Amino acid sequence: MTETELFKPNHRQERRNQNRVALIEATLDTIAEKGFSGTSVSAIIERANLSRGMIHLHFGGKDSLIEEAAHHSSDAYFTGLENALSRSGISPQEQIAAVVSNDLSDEVLNERSVRVWYAFRGEFRNREGIGRYSDTRDDRLRDLMFKAFENIILQMDFADPTVMARDVTHGTLALLEGMWTDYLLHPNSFNRASAKRIIFRFLGSLFPSNFSEIGPKR
Repeated sequence: MTETELFKPNHRQERRNQNRVALIEATLDTIAEKGFSGTSVSAIIERANLSRGMIHLHFGGKDSLIEEAAHHSSDAYFTGLENALSRSGISPQEQIAAVVSNDLSDEVLNERSVRVWYAFRGEFRNREGIGRYSDTRDDRLRDLMFKAFENIILQMDFADPTVMARDVTHGTLALLEGMWTDYLLHPNSFNRASAKRIIFRFLGSLFPSNFSEIGPKR
């Protein structure tokens, strides 16, 4: 074997990976456009421009492909969130603000992602594999926000900081989910700046030393 052959990329594996991603993205696009009822194997392979056998080769079947698409979508969300957190300040209010801003950003909150997310939520009770990737109470997000709120609350005079941190975490997540619902129903009139102001106004009323209606206080 020559040195050139030794370091030659594995084109077959690269092609397999490309086909796998193409099927996942085609599935998400189809769900966004047609919902679950219209997401057939035929619709997916037509959009991906691949053969029917590719689904079985890479995923074993349509159900496994849809679950992997949900997983892929969740991973993309958390990768974006981690990047947003890395660019923010380290104070707890700045970390919380990064979560809010990321959730309401163009990259995260758009017609495709909202339609896909709500389609997954609609299948929550029927498909356990999908449910764990579309839960508002995802441990990673909930724990991140809980710890940040707890750090703020421990500096204040609350009788039960743990309960307060839990309540504010769930309340903030509920507000964000409400904004996503509003966007789903009214994408053309949704105002991102207004949505952020409402959430920060809520947080500022609870923690005036840490938040104002325009964002975190430093």
